[in-house]
Amino acid sequence: MDHATLAALRDRHPAWRLLASPHAPLVASFLHRVFVAPNVRVMSEADLAEALEDELYSLREQLGTEAYPKAAREYLNDWAAPDKGWLRKFYKPGTDEAQFDLTPATEKAIAWLVSLTERPFVGTESRLLTLFALLEQISAGTEADPIKRVADLRAKRDELDAEIARVLAGDVPLLDDTAVKDRFLQFQQLARELLADFREVEHNFRQLDRKVREKIALWAGSKGALLDEIMGERDAIGDSDQGRSFRAFWDFLMSSRRQEELSERLDQVLRLPAVAELKPDPRTRRVHHDWLEAGEHTQRTVAMLSQQLRRFLDDRAFLENRRILDLLRSIETQALALRDTAPVGTVMHIDAMGADIELPLERPLFTPSLKPRLADLAVLAGDDDVDTARLFDQIVVDKARLRATVQAALRHRPQVTLRELVEAEPLRQGLAELVAYLELAHATDGSETANGWRVVVDDSHPETIRWQSTDAAGHAVMRAARLPRVIFTR
Repeated sequence: MDHATLAALRDRHPAWRLLASPHAPLVASFLHRVFVAPNVRVMSEADLAEALEDELYSLREQLGTEAYPKAAREYLNDWAAPDKGWLRKFYKPGTDEAQFDLTPATEKAIAWLVSLTERPFVGTESRLLTLFALLEQISAGTEADPIKRVADLRAKRDELDAEIARVLAGDVPLLDDTAVKDRFLQFQQLARELLADFREVEHNFRQLDRKVREKIALWAGSKGALLDEIMGERDAIGDSDQGRSFRAFWDFLMSSRRQEELSERLDQVLRLPAVAELKPDPRTRRVHHDWLEAGEHTQRTVAMLSQQLRRFLDDRAFLENRRILDLLRSIETQALALRDTAPVGTVMHIDAMGADIELPLERPLFTPSLKPRLADLAVLAGDDDVDTARLFDQIVVDKARLRATVQAALRHRPQVTLRELVEAEPLRQGLAELVAYLELAHATDGSETANGWRVVVDDSHPETIRWQSTDAAGHAVMRAARLPRVIFTR
């Protein structure tokens, strides 16, 4: 409790921030009435906002319309913000409606404010007896000497035998009204504190769940090592003092015999005139049911953690969704990195969505195809002599050979131009072979063929292709053709 610790608590602890807030009366009174008094663990956003709207309406009638100007949902989101931390906002699996619950710090602040109110009287006898009983249990439970242990048990037995004898003789000592009120008020206080402890235990288990999820998101090692570490932490939590205490309490409370005994004793005590004068809270009669309900929330938190581990253990789903898990893991890693240091300024711009509008009048009208008219003309026989031998002198270009030439060049290079192909493998059939190359390029322009290559035509860079040919007299001549650059790529 030094100055530095208290200064840090004043700046960071949600309970201290609540007590120092100008809206503390509204926050504390409303959350006590909605959550603490009826022992409500979770409430939907719609129900909680409706209750807060009624509260704000009543306060504005008393204090003026400008007392609390914001809407109820704005106040709820403000109270659940990280800088406040008075409410926990979350979403249940399978639902899209926000849920709210108190944080342990808020319940501590509300409990301290409740303790400031006047009590009927301050009972000290019951607390002193409770302290002596606790010390006696500690002393008896840690005594390892069998002789001393047996001596203590025999002393208790003698005391019980003497008390039984007095009762049989008609001497029945009874508690007076003051002692009854003292003990009942002590019982009520411990019962409320126990309900508050459940929220803190549940909060600790949620912190464990968050820690495990962060470790899964950032884990870069093997899956088996991760599972060993997670299971070790889960066993460590279960074997801790808090875990063993909660398990012992839950086993005690889940006993049907203990529940019946609690119900009978509560009914018996609440019927006493001294207790009725205190006007106890009606929920005191079913306080053990509230304990059960609060314990179930803690058990659900542990079950949620186990469910996450079972999903991770599902090898089939893990392998089928590996790519999705990698993407989600990268997103979670970035989110965890930015959680404490949020970026300043604009992170990214998203273009506004727009609809593509196509008006019917923008479509072209139907244009019928032209049908040629054939005139009835007679074919007249000519007198010219035609050399039919030319029909057998046609040049046939082997396109398979040209295709093989392109494939052979692309095995060693990622791309090759038509001019480079002609320089490496000169044209054998002159212009006809060059036209055949262009026909291959036109058939695969911009698209990949079954042979695994594509053709790109660059009109902005023309090039000249030269080849050797023979004229009609049989002399060798050089010919050239200027055309856009043709590129074959893999």
